[in-house]
Amino acid sequence: MEEDKIKSLLQKADQTAGRPGSVPTNLTSAIRRRARQRRFISLAAPLAAAAMVLIAFGVWRLMSTPAGDTNEQVRLAMLQAEVQQLRAQTDSTLKLVREVIKRQRRRSRLQELEAKLARIPDPLEEMQRQADKTAFVLVYQANRMYNELDQKDSAIETYNRVIDLFPKSKWADVARRRLAEIQNSSVNKNGLTI
Repeated sequence: MEEDKIKSLLQKADQTAGRPGSVPTNLTSAIRRRARQRRFISLAAPLAAAAMVLIAFGVWRLMSTPAGDTNEQVRLAMLQAEVQQLRAQTDSTLKLVREVIKRQRRRSRLQELEAKLARIPDPLEEMQRQADKTAFVLVYQANRMYNELDQKDSAIETYNRVIDLFPKSKWADVARRRLAEIQNSSVNKNGLTI
């Protein structure tokens, strides 16, 4: 019985509704378009609400007391002053570092020059060595003149020159001994003292 009632209700609904309209040929694309529109509307509503909240917050921020802005300006000014102070400290530190580097370079250059100077022989010692060498050469030549070349007078003259030029050297002592030997040998040969 209930089935009969349901059937009769359905038939009445079909009669009142009439014939169905034409079905669009592109039914699936129409359904997709409608679903996209519904999705857009469902997403747009929260976005619109969020935009309204942001606008309200912005208006509230603009309408807030200027004392907050003043505090922010004071903080900003303090931060700028700190930045300038840090820059000044950085500049002075860099200047100090440059000076230290410059001093270190000067110090190392001075050490290099002192090392070079230490390697240079003492001029007085060098002159003494050269004088000693010269006295030796003169004594050597006088010995050759006397012993090998039989030039007794030239040898005596050279020995005397060594004694005159280098009186405190060991070669002057050698020249004095040789002159004494020459005088002794001439006394012994002639029997006379010269």
